Amino acid sequence: MNTQSTPSPQFYLTAPASCPYLPHEMERKVFTHLVGPRAAEMNDILTQGGFRRSQNIAYRPACESCRACISVRILAQEFEPTRSMKRVLTANSDIIATEFPAQPSSEQYSLFRHYLDYRHQQGGMSDMTVLDYAIMVEDTHVNTRIIEYRRREEGSGLEQRPKGELLAAALTDVMSDGLSMVYSYFNPDLDERSLGTFMILDHIKRTKALGLPHVYLGYWVKGSRKMDYKTRFQPQEHLTPRGWERFDPAADGDKDTFR
Repeated sequence: MNTQSTPSPQFYLTAPASCPYLPHEMERKVFTHLVGPRAAEMNDILTQGGFRRSQNIAYRPACESCRACISVRILAQEFEPTRSMKRVLTANSDIIATEFPAQPSSEQYSLFRHYLDYRHQQGGMSDMTVLDYAIMVEDTHVNTRIIEYRRREEGSGLEQRPKGELLAAALTDVMSDGLSMVYSYFNPDLDERSLGTFMILDHIKRTKALGLPHVYLGYWVKGSRKMDYKTRFQPQEHLTPRGWERFDPAADGDKDTFR
């Protein structure tokens, strides 16, 4: 009988680099590989511990002088949309959302490229090629899906792959306790639709339907305007040194932020 225990994951630390969110700060990350038969189990454990997945890597910030990056998860079963969110749902009532295996397409890449060129010209992903995109989608050892959001076309019905213009897409991990939004992008020319908000609302709906508690949104960076939208989806929990704690957006000051 083989009594050898399953190898534990090996963790590594990146070299310091400029922080993409806060000026004058330097970031470091701790990471490990998500491969093999235990990849899905490890992804669940690590995501619940504040890690994020990128391809077959799980990482989390390990900065020496800053703790601004905070893991956020929405409490899906308690969530109720605000009036403004209901308006977003109404504005996008002509969209069909369809879930597929994690497989890339040229249509997805075209939209992804347009999104990067408009929103993230100076970001670390700005020079991604079609091959880079394919690897981002396909290089996964966990239960990953891609959800396409298309404008409903007259007479298209609800066939397996609906017709209509592709407006947005989300790469999503299905976990034991919810959905993790790995990466999402949308047509930046359609600001009036608030497609980023709509995709999060759709993930909350999907999580509720699965009977699972959480939608993981990644990191919220206090002081970074581009991250402010994440705290709009209440109630939610933030990962603190004491574990996951309910976030109170009305509280003032770091010590009173959690309850």
